[in-house]
Amino acid sequence: MRLIYSILLCCVWGSAFCQPKPVTDSFPLFWIGEQAVMTEEFIYTYRKNHSNSQEYTPEKINEYLELYINFKLKVAEARKRGLDTTAKFTTEFNTYREELKKPYRAEPNALDQLTQETYKRLTEEIRAAHILITVKPDALPADTALAYQKIMHIKGRIEAGESFEKLARELSEDPSAKYNGGDLGYFTALQMVYPFEEAAYKTAVGSISPVTRTRFGYHLILVKDRKPSRGEVEVSHILLRTGTAQDDRVKSTIFAVYDQLTGGRNWEEVCREYSEDLNTKENGGRLKPFGVGALSSVPEFETMAFSLQHAGELSDPFQSAIGWHIIRLEKKIPLPPFSEMEPALKRRVSRDERLQLSQQALSAQRKKKFGFLEYADVKAEVMALADSNLVQGKWKYSGSESLKSKAIMTVLSTPYPVGDLIRYVQTNQRASNLTPAVAFVQLYEGWVEAKIADAEEDQLKRDNPDFKNLLNEYREGILLFEVMEQEVWSKASQDTTGQQLYYEKNKSKYQAGDRVEARIFFTPDKNVLSEIQQKISRGDTLKESDLKKFKAIQNTRIYGKGDSKVMDRVSWSAGVHEVEAEGLYYLVEVIRLIAPGIKSFAEARPQVISDYQDYLEKAWVEKLRNDYRVKINKKGKKIVLTQLTEK
Repeated sequence: MRLIYSILLCCVWGSAFCQPKPVTDSFPLFWIGEQAVMTEEFIYTYRKNHSNSQEYTPEKINEYLELYINFKLKVAEARKRGLDTTAKFTTEFNTYREELKKPYRAEPNALDQLTQETYKRLTEEIRAAHILITVKPDALPADTALAYQKIMHIKGRIEAGESFEKLARELSEDPSAKYNGGDLGYFTALQMVYPFEEAAYKTAVGSISPVTRTRFGYHLILVKDRKPSRGEVEVSHILLRTGTAQDDRVKSTIFAVYDQLTGGRNWEEVCREYSEDLNTKENGGRLKPFGVGALSSVPEFETMAFSLQHAGELSDPFQSAIGWHIIRLEKKIPLPPFSEMEPALKRRVSRDERLQLSQQALSAQRKKKFGFLEYADVKAEVMALADSNLVQGKWKYSGSESLKSKAIMTVLSTPYPVGDLIRYVQTNQRASNLTPAVAFVQLYEGWVEAKIADAEEDQLKRDNPDFKNLLNEYREGILLFEVMEQEVWSKASQDTTGQQLYYEKNKSKYQAGDRVEARIFFTPDKNVLSEIQQKISRGDTLKESDLKKFKAIQNTRIYGKGDSKVMDRVSWSAGVHEVEAEGLYYLVEVIRLIAPGIKSFAEARPQVISDYQDYLEKAWVEKLRNDYRVKINKKGKKIVLTQLTEK
C-alpha cells in the first residue's frame, strides 16, 4: 500500500515539468470546515494528471472530486494533529522547497559551476610564493586590524621595490618561509584552501595578488609560473634513511645499490634487500599514484618523479630530508577527461570549503536583492544576552519587554521585531561546543535566511502560479504520507489481533487452488545435488556443512501455481526433484500436497494486511466525513465542469 501511495504521490503531486493550462478565475469549490479549496487548485491538479481526452467527462470529474475531498480531509486531520509543525516535516519540506525554487532562480547551480571551475584549474599547475601574517578566524577586531596593517605595510615595501623573497624570509609567519623564501612550489586545484587557490589562479605570472584572507590569516601571493597539468605519476622507490653520523656510509651504499641495478640485478630483489621503507619494500617499493603538490613536504622526491619520462627509467640517487632515494618510473597518468572525473570531483567539491563560501556569496546577493537592512545597535543589545545556557539548549530570554518590540532588521521594508528572533532561537537552540556568542550569531543568521526565504517564496508565488501549486502539493503530499503512516499503514502491519479478526470475518475471500509445501536448494555445482538428495531421501538431518555447499536455500513454505518458476517446472508429488534453470541447479523437496480450499491465516497474511489497510482507510475516511463538515459549492462545481469539459 505504501508503494501504491508513493506512486500516487508521484502522479498526483508530481513533476515541475508538467505545465497545465493556466486558470485565471478562482472560486471556492468545497469547504472542509472553514477551509476553502479553490476551483483553480482542483482544475490545475486534474489537468496535470489526466492527459487522456476521454477522462474529461462529468462522471470522471465527479469521481475524482470525491477522491480529492478524501485527500483534503486527511490533510486537514494531519494539520489538526500538528504534523506540519514537527522537526521531521520542517526538514523534509524545506529540502523539497529549496529544490523547487532552483528552476525559478536566476542563480546558476553552484555545485555544477564549482565542479567545472575546479576541473579547469586541475588542467593547470601554478608555482607561487607567499607571505603570511597569521590571524585566527574568530580573532578580536583589534587583532584582525593589527594583522591587516602588518600585511599592508609589507605590501607597500614590495611595491616600493624590496625583494618579495627577502621580506618573506624576514617577516612571513609561515615557518617554512625562513628557508624557502615563501616558495610553495607547484600546486593545482584542491591542494590549497579555496581563497588562496582563488587568488593564485586569478593572478598573472610575475604579479602579486591582492591581500587575501584565509582561515590562517592574511596572505600576499607571488605567482612565479603556470604550466599545463602533468597529471599523476606512479613510481617505485628504494629508500635508505640517514642520520647525521652515518650520512657518508648511507651515500656510499645507495650508489652501490644503483650500480647493482644498472648492472642488471632485479629491482624487486634489490628493494627487498636494501629499502628501509617497511611499508613498500615487500611489493617492490611501489607507491600509490600522486600528482603535483601531493608530496610538497619532500619536494626533491616529487621533482625527480615528474622528471622521469619513460616507464622503467631509473633516477640517479638523490637526497631528501628523510634520506637517499632511487626512483623507478612505473607510468605517467594524464588528467582524465571531465566526463570521467565529474562524479568523484563533484562529491569532493561538495565537501570542500569552496561550496560553503560560494553559498555565502549567494546569500549576500539575496540579502541585497530583498532589501535586507540590519539595526546594529538592537542586534548588539540582543547578542549581549547570550550566555552558557544557549550552548546547553536551555536559554531563556532575560531582556526587557520594550526590547522585544524593537525591529532588529527589515526585509522588503517589512520590519521584524526582536520577539520573532527570540521565538526562533528558543525553538532551534541545541547543545553544542560553540561559544554562546558564536552560537547566537549562527541562530540569528539562520533566522535571517528563513525570513529572506519566506520573502523570496512569496514573490515566486505571485509571479509563478505553477510554483505556488507545486509547493502546496509537496507540503500536502508529505502530510498525507505521515498521517497515513500513523492511521493506516502502521496499524495494519502491527495490529495482528485486528488482522486475525478481519481474516476470520472474510475467510471466503482467501481461496486457494492446489498447493504444495516445499523447500528449494540451489547451487551452480551439479555434483552437490546427488549427495544432498541421498541424505534427504534417507531422512538424514542436514548439517551446517551441507547447507554451506549451496548458494542459497529457500526455507519451507507453501507454493501455489505461478508463485515460483522453479516449482512450476517440477512434478507436484512428494519427494525430491531436480531441475536446471538459468545456469543453476535446483533441488526441490516437496513435503506434502495441499488440497484446494481456504488459505490459512499465515498463508493469506500478506493479502489480509493489504485488505485490512483498505478497510481501515475506508472506516477512517467515513469518520473524517463525520468529524469535518464538507460542503460543496454548486457554483464552483459548475465552473470546474465547464472548464474541464470544454473542447
